[in-house]
Parts: sequence; structure tokens; C-alpha cells
Amino acid sequence: MRIVRYILAGAVLAGLAACGDTTEQRAATGGVGGLVVAGPVGAVVGAGLGVVTKTN
Repeated sequence: MRIVRYILAGAVLAGLAACGDTTEQRAATGGVGGLVVAGPVGAVVGAGLGVVTKTN
């Protein structure tokens, strides 16, 4: 059950990190999503994921 929760949290985090038009917006939404899902470490990972995610 714990693995399912982590997979779901990762999917939500990746989805939130892709929101936004600019790099700063994607980093901010990824950081907030990561903070909600996994705490301070999640905020750092989410912000990093938001920075490297590009939208076309």
C-alpha cells in the first residue's frame, strides 16, 4: 500500500511541476506540490523537476 501511495504522489508531483509558462512558475508550482506531498525534501525535488520540465 505504501508503494502505491508513493507512485501516486510522484505522478501528482510531476503534473504540478509541469504547470506554468516560465521556468520560475514551473519551479514554484513544483516546489509547492513537493512540499505538500513529501515535506521539505519534496519541495526541493519538485522545484528541481519544475526547472527541467519544458512545455511546448
